[in-house]
Amino acid sequence: MTDSKRFEKKRKMLMEFFTDKEYRPMRFRDIVALLQVPKDSKNELKEILDSLVSQGSIVVDDKGRYLVPGDNIKTGIFSGTQRGFGFVTLEGEPEDIFIPESSTNGAMHGDKVAVMLTNEKSGKRREGIIVRIVERGMTEIVGTFEKNKNFGFVVPDNNKFHDIYIPKEHTKGAVTGHKVVVKITDYGDENHSPEGEVVEIIGHINDPGVDIMSVIKAYGLPVEFPKDVLRIVDFIPDEISPEEIKNRRDIRDLPTVTIDGEDAKDLDDAISLTKEGDIYHLGVHIADVSHYVKEGSLLDKEALKRGTSVYLVDRVIPMLPHKLSNGICSLNPGEDRLALSCFMDIDSKGNVINHEIVETVIRSDRRMTYTDVNKIVEEQDEELIEKYKDFVPMFMLMLELSEILKKRRHKRGAINFDFPESKIIVDKNGKPIEIKPYERNKATKIIEEFMLIANETIAEDFFWQEIPFIYRTHENPDEEKIKALAIFINNFGYSLKLGNDDIHPKEIQKLLIKVEDTPEEALISRLTLRSMKQAKYTVANTGHFGLSTKYYCHFTSPIRRYPDLQIHRIIKENLRGKLTESRRSHYEKILNEVANHSSKTERRADEAEREVEKMKKVEYMTEHIGEVFEGVISGITSWGIYVELPNTIEGMVRVSDMDDDFYIYDEERYQMIGEHTKKTYKLGQKVKVEVISADKLLRTIDFAFVEDEE
Repeated sequence: MTDSKRFEKKRKMLMEFFTDKEYRPMRFRDIVALLQVPKDSKNELKEILDSLVSQGSIVVDDKGRYLVPGDNIKTGIFSGTQRGFGFVTLEGEPEDIFIPESSTNGAMHGDKVAVMLTNEKSGKRREGIIVRIVERGMTEIVGTFEKNKNFGFVVPDNNKFHDIYIPKEHTKGAVTGHKVVVKITDYGDENHSPEGEVVEIIGHINDPGVDIMSVIKAYGLPVEFPKDVLRIVDFIPDEISPEEIKNRRDIRDLPTVTIDGEDAKDLDDAISLTKEGDIYHLGVHIADVSHYVKEGSLLDKEALKRGTSVYLVDRVIPMLPHKLSNGICSLNPGEDRLALSCFMDIDSKGNVINHEIVETVIRSDRRMTYTDVNKIVEEQDEELIEKYKDFVPMFMLMLELSEILKKRRHKRGAINFDFPESKIIVDKNGKPIEIKPYERNKATKIIEEFMLIANETIAEDFFWQEIPFIYRTHENPDEEKIKALAIFINNFGYSLKLGNDDIHPKEIQKLLIKVEDTPEEALISRLTLRSMKQAKYTVANTGHFGLSTKYYCHFTSPIRRYPDLQIHRIIKENLRGKLTESRRSHYEKILNEVANHSSKTERRADEAEREVEKMKKVEYMTEHIGEVFEGVISGITSWGIYVELPNTIEGMVRVSDMDDDFYIYDEERYQMIGEHTKKTYKLGQKVKVEVISADKLLRTIDFAFVEDEE
């Protein structure tokens, strides 16, 4: 018998031995004793066991014991950490599974893995062993190249990945400091580093724009449109045809305005508003993008692939080419444009008592900005009131109706997480020159309320028509996370009223109102947000917890979100009486995948946007090393005290660097106390900090406390 056949026979016998044995983990020495393996055969036994482990037939737990995987194997996505251990997130399950460093079985961050649970005891965190890697999540990684004499290696931007060894012949001429894209050729193991080859040099780490382009490449965001797609766009007219106008309701004489930020170029929503007696007649008019982006076309396939536009501080990666988004689909003032309009009659309590959805042709009268509208309605700016005197009554009516709608949402329990967003201003080289909170005023809130009510109205209409559709849903929070939040806030004297199964959004709303303007507001608001699930796109209408509504969809931004574009097609087919059984069947087949893909591309965009924002904040602070700022303590942990500055930048004072005393973390009261001086640092406390360091690669900012001079 050949060696390979003998090896295979022993492997089979060993597998039978494991299967026949009572289900219990065994150490190597136990197996040797039970099988009475001679000393000179121990190495062969170890080799056979290793081959069974690599195959996934048996696994090794974190105590080095071998066992056969039971039925409790699940598939999920592995999230690695810098410290070696990780977590597996399972689709549809609220709690992830902890994976000790010794049980990762070579899995890398983002891999799809099969995991076996090793403990499911009530009240304890679930732990597991990765049995096998089902699919590699990352085949290419972005990082910084470092050259040695006979080889190179790449330090990944994402610190959840290990350094990647690059053989000399695969460096592509990269030099130290180059940002590169690496294709992984060998994922390595506990004894060997991953190996790869440089497939693209993005540029030098210090070159303008290379930092953001590195994030774009890392997240696989498509930048350039394929030539075939751009050729299609060339054939799209710059003006709408008289023939198309005949097929639509002509509302060009209806006073209509767009209200956007100063730098907005794609104006995809316009508003009209009048009032008769106690009834408001609100019109929300959305650019009819679906007229130009036909289902199944190359342009449509590219838009679906992208899923959403991505906003990265100094640039936008659009879902649609600029000729559409900034041209024929932009509701520019004085230009005839095709729209899909939702007309709503709203009573004095904010209830929509009647509505109509219509294909229209509109001509916006004014391109207004949030700043100017706010100056008119809030500040009573005389110069602007004179300039826009024909529209001022409509702006005042908009404010009146928006406050009614806001009051109605508040009454039913809608939750408002009012974290200040960051406005980052950069120079022509992408260098941040100013960072400040993004201003939200009465004008931005007017538009928010009108978009919300239109989205609700459309969703409710199509739900009751029982037409295949895409909804924007937000599931109730996980029971365990809410219980943990309730225990946490109890330390601050707050409570949550929990029902038998679920919590009502009104309880969350009440909590956020109670913590407003308190020292612990920032921490409790953030922890409350983390206890919520992510909103997503689904074909089943399961309601929206955060908005406290049964019906919600995304209808108002088809230029930048694919689900909006998708439901525009369905709405128009329905209006034209063309939603036959075969078309309904068609939508039932495709919508689930469209919804899932759109949710994924939205998460990808959010993560990329956050990454660039963090990077620019760190870059900004590198110019302010040694400077002193006033801030507020926003979080306290055993390893450090987080301080947030008025410009939204957050840094940390490391406990290990606080050398004026030995500080002890009081976990119950969330404060840090000096052992000898009894000096105390509490949430919400105003402090002065000096900027010590800012690491652009790790995205960290370090502060040190500065004492006031007596």
